[in-house]
Amino acid sequence: MQEKRSDSTLEIKNLNISFIQGEKEANALRGISLSLKRNEVHSLVGESGSGKTVTSTCIMGLLPTPPGRINSGQIILNDQDLLLLEEKDQRQIRGKEIAMVFQEPARYLNPTLKVGDQITEMLILHLGMGKGEALDRALEIFDLVGLDGGKRILDSYPHELSGGMKQRIMIAIAISCNPAFLIADEPTTALDVTLQLQILKLILSLKNTLDMGILFISHDLRVVHDISDWVSVIYAGRIVESASREKLFSDPKHPYTRLLLESIPDADKRGKRLQTIPGKVPDAEDIPGGCAFHTRCPLAEDICKTVQPETKEVGEGHSHTTACHFIGKQWKQWKN
Repeated sequence: MQEKRSDSTLEIKNLNISFIQGEKEANALRGISLSLKRNEVHSLVGESGSGKTVTSTCIMGLLPTPPGRINSGQIILNDQDLLLLEEKDQRQIRGKEIAMVFQEPARYLNPTLKVGDQITEMLILHLGMGKGEALDRALEIFDLVGLDGGKRILDSYPHELSGGMKQRIMIAIAISCNPAFLIADEPTTALDVTLQLQILKLILSLKNTLDMGILFISHDLRVVHDISDWVSVIYAGRIVESASREKLFSDPKHPYTRLLLESIPDADKRGKRLQTIPGKVPDAEDIPGGCAFHTRCPLAEDICKTVQPETKEVGEGHSHTTACHFIGKQWKQWKN
C-alpha cells in the first residue's frame, strides 16, 4: 500500500440538481454542502427520496444528463472543480481518486466476466500495470478485505459466490487503486445481520489502513452511530442538520433528526410504542414552501409554511449546524 498522504478534503458546495421530464422539474438537491475529510467517516442520513443517492452519483460523475441537470454548485478535490472536467478527465478520477461501493453487488458485478478480470481492469486502466502484476496485486487486496482462497475467487464468476463475498469483492475493486475517498451507498442493506457487522468492521479497518475519507450513505441510524465520525441529515434535498456523531445523537437540534432518533428500536423501549413520522418525504417536483418538513413537523408554526429557515451554527465551537426557526425552543415544546 502507498504511504499515508497529507490531509485533504473533498468539498461539495451549494450543489443544486434538478431532473427535467417534459414540462416538469424535480428539485432533487437544493443547496447541498458537505466537507469530507481523510480518515473520517461522514454519514449522510435520511429517508428514501431525500437525495442521498443523487448526491453520491453526482460526486462520482455518474449523474445522467439529461434528464439530470446541475444548476449550480462545486465539487472540489485537489483544488479543481470536478463538475468542470470533461468526461475523459472524470474517468481518470473515478476509481482512482474517488471510488464507490453499491448496496447490491450482484447488480454491479458483470455476470459474464470472471472476478479476476473485473478487478485487474481497474489496475491496468488507472495504474498502468501489466496483467500479471495486476493479478498479484488483486491477491494482496483480497487478503486485505478478508477473502480467503484468492486464486479460486479470481477464477470464479459472481454467481458462484455468496452475497457477503460479492460485497467484499466490490470493496476490493473500489480500493484497488488506493482512492483518497470512498462512497459507501447502503453497503450492508442486502446482507444479514452477521455479515453487516463484518462489512462495517472491514470498512472501518480500511479507513485507517488506507487513510481514506468515507461518505457512508444510510437510513439506518443504529449503523450510523456505530461507524461515523460526523453525520449530516438530509431531507427533501437539503441538509437540515450536521454535527459530530456525539453531538448529533446526544443533543439533536432539528425536529426531523429527533424523530428519526426516537424511531430507533432498542432495549430501553421494550414494550413501548415506537415514535413514527407521519406522512412521507415530498416528491421532488412538489416540495412545500418554507421549511419542507413543516407538513410533518409537530412543532410547525405559520412561519415554517412560508419562510425557509437559514442554516445556523449552534453550540460551542460552532461545529453543529441546523436549519430550523425554533432552535433552543423546540425541545421544551416537544416534551409538552
